[in-house]
Amino acid sequence: MTDLKKTRAATGLRIGRRGLLLGATSLAASRLGMPYIGNAAAAEPIKIGMIWAKTGSIVDQAEYLAQGGMLALEQRNNTLLGRPAEIVWLDEPNPQGAQQSAERLVGEQKVVGMVGGALSSFALAISSVAKKAKIPYVAANAATGDLTGKSCNKYTFRLQPPVDVHARVLAPYCAAIGKKWYLLTASYAFGQDIKRAFTDYITANGGTVVGADEVPVGTPDYSSFILKIRAAKPDVVIGGIAASDLTTFLKQWNELGMKGKIPFAEISVGNTDLWGVGPEAADGLYTITWWYKNPNNSPEEQAMAAAYEKKYHRPAADKAWMGWLGMKSLLDSIEMAKSTEPGAIVRALENWKYRRGNLDIGYRDFDHQMTSRLLVAGIQPKISDKWDYFDVKAELPKTPDDIAKAFGSAGDSACKMDTL
Repeated sequence: MTDLKKTRAATGLRIGRRGLLLGATSLAASRLGMPYIGNAAAAEPIKIGMIWAKTGSIVDQAEYLAQGGMLALEQRNNTLLGRPAEIVWLDEPNPQGAQQSAERLVGEQKVVGMVGGALSSFALAISSVAKKAKIPYVAANAATGDLTGKSCNKYTFRLQPPVDVHARVLAPYCAAIGKKWYLLTASYAFGQDIKRAFTDYITANGGTVVGADEVPVGTPDYSSFILKIRAAKPDVVIGGIAASDLTTFLKQWNELGMKGKIPFAEISVGNTDLWGVGPEAADGLYTITWWYKNPNNSPEEQAMAAAYEKKYHRPAADKAWMGWLGMKSLLDSIEMAKSTEPGAIVRALENWKYRRGNLDIGYRDFDHQMTSRLLVAGIQPKISDKWDYFDVKAELPKTPDDIAKAFGSAGDSACKMDTL
């Protein structure tokens, strides 16, 4: 009997798949493997806050992020410091909702740390709470530069490379195609950072921006923008729209006959974005943070991917890895600190290291940005596996010196780190 049927039989409730995945009930969450302490006599559990969207345009990505985070704790048998541990997962319907969820986790649930922030605007809101409450926070998905730049703080750590790093990796590929660019970006921090970074690059390298549009999150119809792009005849379209918005755009791009006519490129794209498009409409050149088939994945990452696929019957998306690694870094650091005291966890996070290939990656002390490599990937011309879309072209930056240059130095950073 499937988990869904068992849950219905046990509870007498009609619970849909989405309700199960998004933690609609404690029982549903436990069926999915969410850490759950059912014995009231057990030691008081250590609580970790997790803020990923349960509604809205980012929900498909957030599902993988949450599952990766839950898996990281399951791999520790749901224990920390010899005590039971559990994850408390709250929603982030918008920036204000993300902030309120963070405040609830700190004030009501007494969490010792938080992971989350599927969009940059959500992560900035959570980060402000982390700073005020002095609670460690790992932003595993947000890419806006401000998070580890001018809005940095001692309690916030970021896993995803910022927009500028993605742009330095992808922009040369785009410029090799042509130097007339059209920018279609979301009207919030992530999209605005992309617009600035790619505009700066192409103008500095003898090219031009022949058109630029900012679009709101949740735009249902891109046809008017696509017609403007077609009329402008750019060499490349630079995208800056995330999750289901990107899926919607690429489907309509294909429906209007533009697939293969003008190259499309975007940074920080997830497997789920392309899986939602489908093999007929999938198109573009992208940077991605991780790929489950990368032969350079560490043994621990390979084990995680195998465990994820066994549990969820599908490959681990890059977002599952990001949710897993963000949570792992926090859990590792609690164990390293041998304490749930926030300052001790922060110091441990600053010293946490993880081996990926020939690199030891971690969070830099001066801005709490993780440094690592990215993959540049196109789409296979013929997709025969419904999960395997990418044609990986390069893993960049190559050397530790190249990575340091791409991410910038303390002198380049707008972060003015505060103290504990």
